[in-house]
Amino acid sequence: MKRLFPSLPANAGLAEVFQAHPDTIAPLLDYHDRLLRAPGELDIAARELIAAYVSGLNACQFCYGAHVIHAKAWGIAPETVEALLADPATAPVEEKLKPILAYVAKLTQSPAMMTEADAQAVYDAGWSEAALFTAVQTCALFNFMNRILEGCGVGSYPEAVDAVDADGLAQRRSLTSYTAFGQRIGVMG
Repeated sequence: MKRLFPSLPANAGLAEVFQAHPDTIAPLLDYHDRLLRAPGELDIAARELIAAYVSGLNACQFCYGAHVIHAKAWGIAPETVEALLADPATAPVEEKLKPILAYVAKLTQSPAMMTEADAQAVYDAGWSEAALFTAVQTCALFNFMNRILEGCGVGSYPEAVDAVDADGLAQRRSLTSYTAFGQRIGVMG
């Protein structure tokens, strides 16, 4: 951890950041659950894959580590995320999902360059506007979260993906896993 916020303990993680500045955290975690866990055309596994992918593109070690585990909990192999970051064209990802992943990559890396053709590629793959909007929101949320963690100096995620047991994966499959996290760390009622 970089000591950007001297009041935070050494090796602070997301919990310590949220505990130090809790005023706006409850609605943020509620939004995570609403966006990432609600039923939708873009399934939960795909949303967690987007979270990990965007975080990897941004080199946010904490969010990348956390969301590779969340993606694994929903059936995405960690190697898939690594392959996607290395070469999106050859990554073992469903072909239908690739235009959405290309869209969020471009939105992350060069947002002012988005074009109608980018959206049309998503529609041509069979996705609706609602699915694209879910992808855009997920991308935006993780660009936001990456900036919070990097801006506060938070480093790598403390758990290795292969060290998370079945109970840890099950916890991440909860439809309220984000608000439950807020409750566990005392920033939500």
